Amino acid sequence: MARVCVDGDDLVVRLAWWERPVARRGDVRVPLASLTRVGTTRDWWRALRGVRARGTLVPGALCLGRWRHATGEDFVAVRRTHPDVVFVDLRPPSPFARITVSGPHSERVAATVREAMARPRARG
Repeated sequence: MARVCVDGDDLVVRLAWWERPVARRGDVRVPLASLTRVGTTRDWWRALRGVRARGTLVPGALCLGRWRHATGEDFVAVRRTHPDVVFVDLRPPSPFARITVSGPHSERVAATVREAMARPRARG
């Protein structure tokens, strides 16, 4: 199951071994500075936007990969068995407009990401 975590100054979506070939990509890593909003929803299908561009769709059960819509592309890793979803909106030039991941403890994950966004970051 995909997991959202903070690693230094980055937000990382770590994919399970079986999700990598299904999503047709490895882990997703974006700078915390590119995050604009973090939210949660209890309805996994409401967080989805657009249509599958690359990845896997099992209607009513699993959405994993890239979804294309009018304002860009999202990375999604959602499953019906885990209806709670955390989503993160990103600003350009990020590779995705939104990252959406389902799993247990979405409120706690969102709070952790918000805290990391508020932390002062080292300037390079």
